[in-house]
Amino acid sequence: MSRNYDKTVEITALYEISKLLGSSLNLKSNLRGVMRVLSEYLDMKRGTVALRNNNEVSIIAAHGMSEEEIKRGRYKLGEGIIGRVAKHGSPIVIPNIGDEPLFLNKTGSRETIRKENIAFLCVPVKFKHEILGVLSVDRLFGSKGISFEEDLRLLKIIASLMAQSVKLHMEIEKEREAFLEEKENLKQQLKGRYRVENIIGQSDRMQEVFEAIHRVAPSKANVLLRGESGTGKELVAKAIHYMSPRSKGPFIKFNCASIPEGLLESELFGHEKGAFTGATAMRKGRFELANNGTIFLDEIGDLPLTLQPKILRVLQEKEFERVGGEKTLKVDVRLIAATSRNLEELVSSGKFREDLYYRLNVVPVFLPSLCERKEDIPILAEHFLKKYNDENQKSVKITPEVLNIFLNYDWPGNVRELENTIERLVVMAAGKNITLSDLPLNIREQSMKARYAVHVKDALPSTIEDIEKTKIIDALQRTGWVQAKAAKLLGITPRQIGYKMKKYSIQEVHS
Repeated sequence: MSRNYDKTVEITALYEISKLLGSSLNLKSNLRGVMRVLSEYLDMKRGTVALRNNNEVSIIAAHGMSEEEIKRGRYKLGEGIIGRVAKHGSPIVIPNIGDEPLFLNKTGSRETIRKENIAFLCVPVKFKHEILGVLSVDRLFGSKGISFEEDLRLLKIIASLMAQSVKLHMEIEKEREAFLEEKENLKQQLKGRYRVENIIGQSDRMQEVFEAIHRVAPSKANVLLRGESGTGKELVAKAIHYMSPRSKGPFIKFNCASIPEGLLESELFGHEKGAFTGATAMRKGRFELANNGTIFLDEIGDLPLTLQPKILRVLQEKEFERVGGEKTLKVDVRLIAATSRNLEELVSSGKFREDLYYRLNVVPVFLPSLCERKEDIPILAEHFLKKYNDENQKSVKITPEVLNIFLNYDWPGNVRELENTIERLVVMAAGKNITLSDLPLNIREQSMKARYAVHVKDALPSTIEDIEKTKIIDALQRTGWVQAKAAKLLGITPRQIGYKMKKYSIQEVHS
């Protein structure tokens, strides 16, 4: 770089450098552009920008070097001139690199280092008190005693501009990495939690539910989940959503029985500022929040008659108004509703609109009570036991005696009751095994009345299993081992016969 600067050239160079550093988010490209400007405007023969990364500093942009030479430009903190500036943050000027033993020439870009008459200037790239990297340049000189003050002054200005760009890039990268990590975590969390394969159940009734989920998920149809409280309706609703084309959109859930009737309309459709006392700001409702996604309305049977026409309008016309508003809003949502009540009786008694019932009941999915799928109790119990052992850092086990009692209990609260019971038993367990005396009083009382217990490994009597297996084989042989025909003969679905063939290890036999 020249000793005597033309101020016009200097200002022009700084202007070009400022433009380059703000031109894109590609830091390497921007810094290479800065090196090019230094060469064109200020006659720099060779220069580098190196950035710190933990205990190392590496060249990422250079002028007057090949790509191979740039790759070799890696220094530990304190190593050589660049490493020292990166560590201590103070500029270093070497009047003649041929006389300086600390100059390492690690890049190999100077083959005749002892013969070259070159001065080397190195300044830190600092943001406040943080050393981000190093800017270094070569300057040709003709005689001793030359002042480097002008060179250093300009290099410090350029390094300061670089520091702001580098720091901004680092912050953007940090936020980007955090966003991508959070996105991936959520993605894995949703996949792991709501896959149909992770809804626990091997019984015939649950196989029917799984089949229904697989069929309805890709469609646009509204779904009505029927079943007692605690059977897992919300879990099924989420599975349908995350297996559907709307999986990237929002999943909004709302319990129609959890909010007072006077607030329901505002919760579902939102309100404008000043719509009623306390409405100090505009608020979006659940339908608006669910746009391009899925809304899950639990306990739809508790929806008051006054609101039912507005729900029907959203389903038919895909439009609504906020409370206190005049503007009609459009919305694109898929509705999954759930109820534990008898909607048909509510329609007959005039408490539920018939037209809304038919709109909701496009695809009904019936979730069995735990009493109807007792074969699943052992695997459900094992799942919840592992979950709450892990949460409480315990290793409690369920004895066969207790599991037999579980198999014969009615479970009026269904899967939710089983889960809550096991959580309580794990938390309160004094020893390693859950025994009869640890069970809640209501479960113990019912077990005392029972005259028999089903063995943990024998959820269905073996005699019934033998009869069922024999009937399946007979039907398959009569239909030439065509599963669909055999299923029709037995009055079951092809999926069910496939499951049972796997369960009993039935394979086609050719005579």
